[in-house]
Amino acid sequence: MARLSTGPGARRLAAATLGCLLLTGCGGGYRPSGEFREVPQGDPPQVAPPAPSDAVPAPGSPSTPGTEDPRAGDPNVVATGLAVPTGLVVLPDGTAVVGERDTGRLLQVFPDRSPARELMTLPGVDSSGDGGLLGLAISPTFAEDGLVYAYVSTATDNRVVRFPLGGTPNPVLTGIPHGDVDNGGGLLFGPDGTLYVGTGDVGDPALAADPGSLAGKVLAVDVFGAPVGASPVLARGYRSVTALCAGPEQLFATDDAPTGADELDPVADGVDASAGRVDPVLEVPGDVGGLAGCAVAGSYVFLGALEGEQIRVVQLGADGAPVGDPESFLEGEYGRLRTVVQAADGALWITTSNRDGVGTPTEDDDRVLRVVPPAGQAESPL
Repeated sequence: MARLSTGPGARRLAAATLGCLLLTGCGGGYRPSGEFREVPQGDPPQVAPPAPSDAVPAPGSPSTPGTEDPRAGDPNVVATGLAVPTGLVVLPDGTAVVGERDTGRLLQVFPDRSPARELMTLPGVDSSGDGGLLGLAISPTFAEDGLVYAYVSTATDNRVVRFPLGGTPNPVLTGIPHGDVDNGGGLLFGPDGTLYVGTGDVGDPALAADPGSLAGKVLAVDVFGAPVGASPVLARGYRSVTALCAGPEQLFATDDAPTGADELDPVADGVDASAGRVDPVLEVPGDVGGLAGCAVAGSYVFLGALEGEQIRVVQLGADGAPVGDPESFLEGEYGRLRTVVQAADGALWITTSNRDGVGTPTEDDDRVLRVVPPAGQAESPL
């Protein structure tokens, strides 16, 4: 069956045909006043950075505390005035796309600290509780298809959608339970193109234990949402998987564990992360935890901590166990720190979460930071 054309040419032809029908026949009565002129349709959303006059500056060092006002010269701050930026991905051109949890807006943020550019707003996002626009990931073939994937809460479920920037979101995976708390939101593409989705138990631990539920799980699907394997459930027993990250041989999940301590857990097929059924890589006390971001670079794992207001860093040995005690940086400098993503140049992109109803925001919150890891931890991303 031939596809019906819906392009501009087809619309003009339809309008002309309708005009013939409304007049007294196409043979007379109407005379064009001049040549046809295309009506401007507006520019599509731009996703390229503005042409820089100078080279992009190197990211700031976390060993030098920044000032509260980025206009005063804080090299760490690349964007201000955002509403709970939660999802973040770095594009191939070195800029980042950031999603606001509460508004559903997507903005492009530039490493040279140019003003953030609004790209689009995802419709139907329900930001009640801790839901909203949560995780973001870019297609493994982004250079060819330009697709972005997002984990969002709606009035009826949590779901994964995909869309070109400025385009219409289409569902990939729907029916993930949605509640007032513990909605998860981790999203990560593996090197083989598998899409890993971290969900939450929405306040009902029985759902996390139920292999037939999508709640409290790490799911593995393809780019169309079809299960990778017999079931989409890769691992279960989580309270709220807020972030996923991967090393060369291991997938990790951050979990707001029910024991009172947050965990960095290894993820593998068939794992049950219920209390006592898996050994976490790292446990972080709740008062300095609130793990909500995760990035791997070489042997180091960087974790965003909300309550801890810091980035916690753990080095892993060849056996996957921590080497020494975790360290921290940016402690107390920017408030609650959430998402952590490492770019190809080694810089860490980090979002603050001070306008989430728990933090104490400053005038320019929330912010996006771009920093280099501390000396000795600046290994190349994997």
